[in-house]
Amino acid sequence: MSAVRRSLFAATLGFYVAIVVAVLNTSLLVRMDWQVMLFRPYKQWPELHAFLDYFVVMGQRGPTAVLVAAWLGWRSWRQRTIRPLLVLASSLLALNVTVGAAKLGMGREGPHYANLMGSNEMFLTGDIFPSGHTANAVVTWGVLAYLASTPRARRWLSILAAVFALGVGTTTVYLGTHWVSDVLLGWAAGLLILLALPWGEPVIARIQEHIEVYWARMRSAARLPFLGLPPVGTGTAWPVRPAADRASSGAASSDRHRGGTGGPPHGGTRTHAVRAPALRGARRGPRDGRTGRTLSPAPWN
Repeated sequence: MSAVRRSLFAATLGFYVAIVVAVLNTSLLVRMDWQVMLFRPYKQWPELHAFLDYFVVMGQRGPTAVLVAAWLGWRSWRQRTIRPLLVLASSLLALNVTVGAAKLGMGREGPHYANLMGSNEMFLTGDIFPSGHTANAVVTWGVLAYLASTPRARRWLSILAAVFALGVGTTTVYLGTHWVSDVLLGWAAGLLILLALPWGEPVIARIQEHIEVYWARMRSAARLPFLGLPPVGTGTAWPVRPAADRASSGAASSDRHRGGTGGPPHGGTRTHAVRAPALRGARRGPRDGRTGRTLSPAPWN
């Protein structure tokens, strides 16, 4: 990981901690949360409500994961590697663990379920802090930029990820489902996952290697039995004749081809096959052009 990325990670982590501390202390940030909630943006601009109800889906984990996984699956097939899918799976796993633990641990109630005016609504029965939609938008669309193969593609995909992340976060505030501080913490949580991905690359590489080896063994086990061959990696050894047997058989074969001493010893008798005389009136069958032998007897006229 480069020094710039480490610095960004440290700064983002500090921002994350500062947001949590500000909400716990019921600071001015909590006051702003209440002011925006009482302003009720969805009533100020009702004409946007129908469109933003659909747009916020771009931050839901299920639909976005399916869309991005379909694209990365096609790319994996083209590049003959499963690394893009492994990076997406590992980032979503880290997102679910970290954001889910923070949601359940702090238990903050949302604006629609607030109990006491001006309170931080922490450690109750809610699960909205940080915003899961916002963090998911940052990670899911940010993975596309992380996996981009060219600087130009990375630049355009980074802009796309920023548009979706900022748009989904502000949309949740407009709809009244999240406090402003929820969205700020969601942006920080998602960015921390993206910045930490290079630290997980060695683990991803090892998992990829194990999966590819296992897949190769499965393919060979399914295909080689039809050829009479042992599967790859089973340790089955082919029977090999001793070197002396191979040498003697090779010498005998070469002597026979040269007409040399590959036959019986001196004084021995060599046997010859005697061909039976053909019957009168019989028609010979076709001959083999290589050996000169009759292939099949001909029927009587």
